[in-house]
This record gives sequence, structure tokens and C-alpha cells, in this order.
Amino acid sequence: MYQLFYCRTYALLICLFLFRSGPTIQFARADIGMASQYVPPYTPTACYGDDRSQFPTSNLFAAAGEGTWDGGAACGRQYLVRCINGPKRGSCKPDFQTIRVRVVDRAQTSVSRPTKEVTSLVLSNTAYMTIADPSVPFVNIEFWYCFASKEQLTIPF
Repeated sequence: MYQLFYCRTYALLICLFLFRSGPTIQFARADIGMASQYVPPYTPTACYGDDRSQFPTSNLFAAAGEGTWDGGAACGRQYLVRCINGPKRGSCKPDFQTIRVRVVDRAQTSVSRPTKEVTSLVLSNTAYMTIADPSVPFVNIEFWYCFASKEQLTIPF
């Protein structure tokens, strides 16, 4: 009887803590995958057609691979992406920078073809060059779906 009481009390305290903490607690899970790059022309896209306003001014955007596409729900999602290694030494930029990209297209149907088929994300030329050597056709990446606005962003590593 007492054990049940303590378990319920403990569970209640955890729930109260999480409720009281509100949006300051963010749970993130990194996925591991591959990224390749694609170059202009980028339009039309599967998400927004010919609308030029779909592209961030930073030019850090991506096309979603089939595992990330999620039946089109990936459109507009933002991911943190970090290069972890590649097929040769020096594939990743030395500072292992993490970038934020916005999904604007589907890799399978993109106008411009990726440097490697069947990847998690196909990064714009600018995005790819920011984290990897552009002469390498693909790199292994760690990527997280962004839940927070840019001001609230905390990188989970």
C-alpha cells in the first residue's frame, strides 16, 4: 500500500515539475543519416512551387529524402544539421559547425538532381559548403528537428 502511495506521489511530482517548467524544457532526439548537395535551379519545388519567398535569405535550405519527407509534412520543417564524417579524411569542415536548414522540396522529385541518391537530406549548395567539402558527394550527418524559435534555440550537445 505504501509503495503504491509513494509511486503515485513521485509521478505527480514529476508531472507538476514538467508542467511548471513549461516551454523551457525541450526534448530532442538526433537522427543519423546522409546528406548530399544539389545546385540551382531549385524551382519549382514540391512544397511551394515557384514561390521565391520559400527560400531563406541565408540560402540554408534542403530537400527531404524519402525517410524524412513524411508524406509532405516535412515542408517548412527546420532541422539542425551537423556533419560527422564522410568517405574521406577532411570531408567535414574542421569546426564541425551546426547549421539550421528549412525543408522546401522533396529530393525524389527535385528539378536539380542530388550528388547522391537516397539520402536523408539534400542540402542547398550554400548549406552543404558550410559544413562539408563540396568536392565530396555525400557526408554522414546528425540532424535534429527544431521545436523552438531561433531565439529559444539550444543545441543538444
